[in-house]
Amino acid sequence: MKTLDRRRDFLAANAGRRAPMPGFVLLVRPRDDGDATMRIGYTVTKKIGNAVVRNRMKRRLRALARELLPVQGVPGADHVLIGRMGGIERDFAQLRAELGKALRKVVK
Repeated sequence: MKTLDRRRDFLAANAGRRAPMPGFVLLVRPRDDGDATMRIGYTVTKKIGNAVVRNRMKRRLRALARELLPVQGVPGADHVLIGRMGGIERDFAQLRAELGKALRKVVK
């Protein structure tokens, strides 16, 4: 699993399928380039809080992605997790269940 690092990749993922959840929004866009590698990107805006809060949210999103994407992710696609306001207070098990639900929704 690789990390997205270019702005154009994030913008391209925005045109893909979207699964909004209370703690985050999941964007998934198949690349159709023949490469089965999954790529993941994380975004948490300043509206969520200061740098400490944003980094904590990104750590939680990374932990979720490490746990669920290898099993339920879409091969050959870009995945972007966008943190939302309520995500930092939500229970981690609840976030895990929501990510599983979002991945199932996007695969359909």
